[in-house]
Amino acid sequence: MIWVVLILLALAAIGWWLWRKNSRKDEAVPGRGPVDPFADADTDVLRGDPRRLKAADLVELYGKTLAVRGSLRLSEGDYRWSEHFLDTGTGVKRWLSVEADPDLEVVLWEEITDTDLKPGPRELSHEGVSYRSDEKGTAKYASEATTGLAPTGSVKYHDYAGPDGQKLSFESFGDGAKWELAKGLTLDRNQITIYHQSDEA
Repeated sequence: MIWVVLILLALAAIGWWLWRKNSRKDEAVPGRGPVDPFADADTDVLRGDPRRLKAADLVELYGKTLAVRGSLRLSEGDYRWSEHFLDTGTGVKRWLSVEADPDLEVVLWEEITDTDLKPGPRELSHEGVSYRSDEKGTAKYASEATTGLAPTGSVKYHDYAGPDGQKLSFESFGDGAKWELAKGLTLDRNQITIYHQSDEA
């Protein structure tokens, strides 16, 4: 009879020890925090992450491969975004802007030079498309690699939004600089593939 009691006590002791061990393990590993259900990490793994773009990365778009020659890191208050200078090496040059507000937005920009358009009106028309004033302000920037701009500075901007993801953007870099105009098109995430040249974030 005594040996039955001893066995039961031993089993109880082992059970208590295993329970304490597991409860300590649960305490040592913090729980996983909330996760954005719309975040698409799989797409970033397969197609590259636009938020990590930097000089020397390659961007495949509309059947062309463009190299990132340089980047602008912009900030206005707590808000941050980037613009990347793309070049095929054969005369085709574009800018790619990347921002999260809160969803990721990637826009391909092409400079417009043959126009007298100026920022200011609530509505503008270009090539038969109407655009409405969207946002404007002044941001600070830091230039990386080749952008054609000083290492740091400020830029005034006035953005207009049109139908089907079309955009117009006026930018003026530095005090008294003339306005530069670009036409943009918002890209679907699956239209762009990025080849990061380094795993460093």
